[in-house]
Amino acid sequence: MIYVGGVPLSTDSESPPQGSDMLFALMEHPILTSASSSFNDIPERNLTISEESGSERSRRSKCVYVSQREYATIDPALVDLVGTDEATTCIGLAIRNRTSGMISVGHMDSPNIVDIGLTQMLTLVVDRNSTAELDVHLIGGFDDVTPQHASIGTRPESKEKMEGYSFPLCAKIVEALQRSRERFHLNTFHVLWHNTRWDSQGNACPVFHGFLVETSTGSLVPTTFDRTSRCPDEIVRRVRLAACSENHRWNSELIETYDTQTDRFIIAPFSWTECLLYFASTVRQLSDSEILSSCSTSPFSEVPDFVDNERRLCDYLIRHPDWRETFPMNQPRIFERTANGTWRRQGVKLSPD
Repeated sequence: MIYVGGVPLSTDSESPPQGSDMLFALMEHPILTSASSSFNDIPERNLTISEESGSERSRRSKCVYVSQREYATIDPALVDLVGTDEATTCIGLAIRNRTSGMISVGHMDSPNIVDIGLTQMLTLVVDRNSTAELDVHLIGGFDDVTPQHASIGTRPESKEKMEGYSFPLCAKIVEALQRSRERFHLNTFHVLWHNTRWDSQGNACPVFHGFLVETSTGSLVPTTFDRTSRCPDEIVRRVRLAACSENHRWNSELIETYDTQTDRFIIAPFSWTECLLYFASTVRQLSDSEILSSCSTSPFSEVPDFVDNERRLCDYLIRHPDWRETFPMNQPRIFERTANGTWRRQGVKLSPD
């Protein structure tokens, strides 16, 4: 069940509330509106490896990056920072156990993965023998259905008009949280029109695409990552996301990549087919605008390096058409943390992407 300011969520509906009803109630809740406004005023952090090596404190920071459709559960005794980005119509979800400090971050990209995904995220965060008090934060998504040139922060005219990608995903997450027996204290709800700005051409865009959680305190900062900090094995993890369409199991759950107990990334073997290789060769011939329109759910709102990342993904597939080159002897790619907090592939002196 969802709590706001220590009070259970309630709606004006006499019938059992639907996800959309609860979503509108939360978007208009004064406590959450105020919290969203405060979050909007926090300067966005840009996280790079060079930044992380720039001071004595940063060198000690241990970070876990969560890619799209992944989740990671973090022990604050082992990790300092955890975060995700590249969310346009996706939603970043962070859940923290107030007692143990355990944190799970998930990058939700479809309503189809929410139910099982939430269960996955709670597995190591909640002790099933006790009632946990859980702090929850949702950041991402934007108003991808309101006409151009609308006023910032303006509520859509009607629930019936709320389609697009962000709204159904937000509604499904809210519905799953409310249906759960756990006590979810919703602290940050920076989604939809609270997370929308308009560019100079009048296109709606997210204010923030990601966030970083400081594990010792549970505090959140809006954050963007880059190629150096979306590690380890960034490209292979992107390829796996592209291959999800060929694996029905991944279409209903989040992907587990990070091992909580050992503080390691374990990229399990997966394969790709001639169909994905054909897609890669086709995409590589497209213009930037064609890649945006073909590969994005929000072509006018993507992060600046979206096209470059798509081209890098396609280049990797074309250079490695046989998945067994990436996973020799069908073995996982395992990455261990080094003394300075970076990642090194097990059994490989240097960790290539």
